[in-house]
Parts: sequence; C-alpha cells; structure tokens
Amino acid sequence: MRVAVYCSSAPDIKPEYLELAFDIGAAIGNEGWDLVWGGGTASMMGAVARGARSVGAKTIGVIPEKLRNKEFEDAEATEMHVVSDMRTRKGTIEDLSDAFIALPGGIGTLEEFFEIWVGRYLGFHAKPVVVCDPHGAYAPLRESLAHLTHLNFMKPGQRELVTWSAAIDEAISACRPN
Repeated sequence: MRVAVYCSSAPDIKPEYLELAFDIGAAIGNEGWDLVWGGGTASMMGAVARGARSVGAKTIGVIPEKLRNKEFEDAEATEMHVVSDMRTRKGTIEDLSDAFIALPGGIGTLEEFFEIWVGRYLGFHAKPVVVCDPHGAYAPLRESLAHLTHLNFMKPGQRELVTWSAAIDEAISACRPN
C-alpha cells in the first residue's frame, strides 16, 4: 500500500504543521505502508518523509528536474523519480499511489488536491481522497465548498468523495482498503 501526501514546501511554517506532517508520515509507516510525496526536504515535505522513515517506511519521491534545488531533493529517499514537469509529477504520484492525503498547504497543495478529487469524481480512479486538518487551516475552504454546493455549482455526490478529518488516525483509517 502506498499513500501520497500533498503538503507545503513553504518556509517558516508553524511548528504544529511540521509536527503534523512528521506524525502523518510516521502513521503511514506504522501501518506498514509506503509514502509517496513530492520528493523534497523543504518544510512539511521534508517532515512527512522523515516521519515515514523514522518507523522504517519506504519513501518514494517524485520531483521535477526544475525543482530539484528549489525543494531540496531528498537524498535519503528510498526511490526518486525525476520528471520533466508538474503535470508529469502529478500523474506519476497518482499512478504510484493507492490513497491520497492532503495536509494544509498553499496553491500547489490545493492544485494537487483538487485535481485528484476531480479525477475521482470523473471515474479516472476510485482511490480514497482525504484531507487531514486538525488545526482548521481549511475551515474557510470547507465553508466555500458548502456555499458552492448551496448554489448548485457542485454536483450531487462530489463533496462525499473526500473524507475530511481532524485527526491523524481518522485520516489513516479513511485510506484503508475496504
């Protein structure tokens, strides 16, 4: 079982978010699963990989050539896929993974999350999509999605394809195969 984690590579992240990333990586590893992630050591990306490796999990990175120095390619990765661009990165992560967890992050994280969610809705995959947000970073986003649903911009069943969790154990449970 391989679980992809989407998360921030931004500097100056509050410690609770770095801890969240480390802990979700460790939780993935404690299940006996492997981590698939963006391949970098910066910020939450580095923390999630360190967490996974701290309990013996394999870490499989996917990083575009152009970002190898910007996101600080993780030399300790079990496996590293260097790809040509972001579209290839997202497709490779999707192909390698059996489930997806989005942690708080910026536009890159949101782009990955929305693309994998839409892919599930359109039937390109049937893999679990989970948001783990114990500190409420995405609370306004959830309100916006509820508003769009109320306005009928979101189709019936779309919101139900994502599991929103406030705890790591809930996020991990949502990734388990049925």
